Amino acid sequence: MPEALTIWALEGIPEIVPGMDLVGVIADAAGATLQDGDILVVTSKIVSKAEGRLVAAADREDAITAETVRVVATRPSPGGHTTRIVENRLGIVSAAAGVDASNTPAGTVLLLPVDPDASARSLASGLRARLGLTIGVLISDTLGRAWREGQTDSAIGAGGVSVFEDLRGRTDAEGRPLVVTMPCVADELAAAADLVKGKASRLPVAVVRGRADLVGSLELPGARSIVRDAERDMFRLGADEAYAEGYAAGAASVREIEAEAFRSGP
Repeated sequence: MPEALTIWALEGIPEIVPGMDLVGVIADAAGATLQDGDILVVTSKIVSKAEGRLVAAADREDAITAETVRVVATRPSPGGHTTRIVENRLGIVSAAAGVDASNTPAGTVLLLPVDPDASARSLASGLRARLGLTIGVLISDTLGRAWREGQTDSAIGAGGVSVFEDLRGRTDAEGRPLVVTMPCVADELAAAADLVKGKASRLPVAVVRGRADLVGSLELPGARSIVRDAERDMFRLGADEAYAEGYAAGAASVREIEAEAFRSGP
């Protein structure tokens, strides 16, 4: 385990516009401060801007609908607004499908990158080639958590970084076997990096030093591997949606029983 973890935000990142070379921008901001084993945590918003994911949307709700593949839960909010927890095209379950209307021109919204893992690998590959260093890249976004208030940053893309630290098969301090222990270190680093990036300070890139053991091949599994399949997700639906689904299934079963009894006759 590392003796210390050091995290700082890179200054000098300009406003990002579509087509901008993020590799060059980040490399210029980093200067000579980076070293082998560093991990860059990059806010998804600047990746989306560079990739041109800014779209016209007179109604943000329409953009959320377009990005939604499955509704998990809905709840009325003050002012007639409905909060939607949905699964988006990336498999991520979050509020509003990751559609962001903050810090964007009026009448537009920002969508998440098309493939955050591919974006992270491209950044890591470009920075490695340009700087001659073996570094990793995480792309982060702000998500809520089941059972807990507030939000935290999580990894939605990873390039050249192990997203899990698999401790299964090892033993704890008392010698007992660890059966299911598998910390999601990518999410932990994304959350830690947000402490220095902030939400309104225009510091979208942070450097994490002290976990070089996590940095490796660009072929390592990306952050998509963090997303749990719906079949194994114990929170697949909200309470109201689960009730409605169960009620509909029960009603259908009753109708089938009644229809079978009618066909069978007295």
